[in-house]
Amino acid sequence: MFYILTPMKNRRYNQFCALACALDVVGERWTLLIIRELLAGPRRFTDLVAGLPGISTNLLSDRLKGLEQQGIVGRRVLPPPAGSTVYELTPLGQSLQTAMIELGKWGSQFLPDSLEGVALPSMGATTLAIQAFFHPEQATALNETYELHIDDEVLQVQVADGALQMCQGHTQHADVIFHTTMPVFMGLFAGQLQPDAAVADGLVQIEGDVEALYRFLSLASVTAASG
Repeated sequence: MFYILTPMKNRRYNQFCALACALDVVGERWTLLIIRELLAGPRRFTDLVAGLPGISTNLLSDRLKGLEQQGIVGRRVLPPPAGSTVYELTPLGQSLQTAMIELGKWGSQFLPDSLEGVALPSMGATTLAIQAFFHPEQATALNETYELHIDDEVLQVQVADGALQMCQGHTQHADVIFHTTMPVFMGLFAGQLQPDAAVADGLVQIEGDVEALYRFLSLASVTAASG
């Protein structure tokens, strides 16, 4: 199936090249990061502002409008009692997930050495990072569901015979629950903080098998990728 897409604001490379055509559609500043946030699930406008520190509300509105025109993003109103308008990816937008995971893997070599002086990752960025560094070959015999409480957000990560599924919120029974903050989680994920020290210092509270934290990090973390 082919889609006829109108490049944003007519700023085109005007090349018979698939990559150039893709950049005509999603190459504007902030566009891929908006899509990154929506890969984690539907988001309210305020959620997107919180997950994209530095973006202005006017620019976010402009980018969302363009993505809607492209058929990449849609919006809907949640049923009562919420009643909020949320943005979400269409099937066309969801089809960018594999490409974005691979781009994230490539970009990992340029990550700063510490979190100091940079904005903390959003839950959308965290979700993409877990997908990018997940190693299915190390999880072929594992069936376990982890529930990550990171600050005031919840992410469920299910590993089943080498397959990974994630969603935000409470959806099913978790085998183990982790409570922590984003700086601590990113420190563990990047290998800048050791699990033993984090647990001993109370930086991570675990409901369930303590060894599950080590299993999780062995399957999906920067150190798992290099180890």
